[in-house]
Amino acid sequence: MKGFLRKTDAPIGRRGYTNTVTLFLSIWRSTVQRWTWLAFILLGITTAWADDEARPAKQRRPILGRWDITVQSPEGAYPSWLEIRLSGTKTLVGSFVGQFGSARPISRVEFEDGGLRFSVPPQWEARKDDQRFDGRFDGDTLRGETTDDKGRRVPWTARRAPALKRTQPPRWAEPIELFNGKDLSGWKPRTAGGKNGWIVRDGLLVNATPGNDLLTERKFTDFQLHAEFRYPRRSNSGIYLRGRYEVQIEDDYGDEPDSHKIGGIYGFLTPSLNAAKPAGEWQSAEITLVGRMVTVVLNGERIIDRQTIPGITGGALDSEEGFPGPIMLQGDHGPIDFRRVTLRPGE
Repeated sequence: MKGFLRKTDAPIGRRGYTNTVTLFLSIWRSTVQRWTWLAFILLGITTAWADDEARPAKQRRPILGRWDITVQSPEGAYPSWLEIRLSGTKTLVGSFVGQFGSARPISRVEFEDGGLRFSVPPQWEARKDDQRFDGRFDGDTLRGETTDDKGRRVPWTARRAPALKRTQPPRWAEPIELFNGKDLSGWKPRTAGGKNGWIVRDGLLVNATPGNDLLTERKFTDFQLHAEFRYPRRSNSGIYLRGRYEVQIEDDYGDEPDSHKIGGIYGFLTPSLNAAKPAGEWQSAEITLVGRMVTVVLNGERIIDRQTIPGITGGALDSEEGFPGPIMLQGDHGPIDFRRVTLRPGE
């Protein structure tokens, strides 16, 4: 107790009181110092742990995002698409679009020392095994190999997909009638020399014998598209924007809305409601595409409102998303008639 006593001129009765207060303050200061040092130690441990947890995310950052893929097969190049995301702080997951079909999930993506590996189960491919992709960074490009449906090793390259953001709203030019009601002027088949069932009959653009897609000779960037069409029961078709993003057309009258059904951006964007009419009736679609942002009005109902299209859909012409592209009418599925296809390009 002697170390805690101090001299005082106070009367004896008050001297004990002063010594007690002094003792209390000394103990309190000592305790505060101990807790302060403990807090600093805990803060250091927490910071180090947080940095350690964040380090895998930083290491994986170069691979995160969307990638436009081109696969070089013996039959010719075809497009694919990949998105890689971070689940939590360490696990990489993703989505993949192949030559056909829709986006499918990737449960785990491996990326270490610049090397990339992932596998996807078959969807519409003529194979039973998973398709594996192996690649590595080459500057800003990913390069690697995969296998085709025949088991052959084929090379692929991937470049980061462009954001396609617009700084100003577009100004719309005068409308262009893409179909003149008389012939196929301004249109061409996707596969030259292949089976082509597109004809003009009674003033209508008709896919009489499904077998080939039909696309405009002109290419466009941002636009407003108006199309009027009809199809028989159980038919299936689509309109590809820039030749890369399919707006699904299908006999889905009365069904729940789905990204794979009428009005959806195939496999990506689901309409807010199913505005389809019964098969055999004329229907209309107003589609506005600005960068990646799309709005779809089906039969007077706004079913997709300024939503972002993540990437190309199955069956796309190519994966060159930063470039203009044609309007493509899907022709390899079911019959369909168009009586009007009008486009207002952005200036």
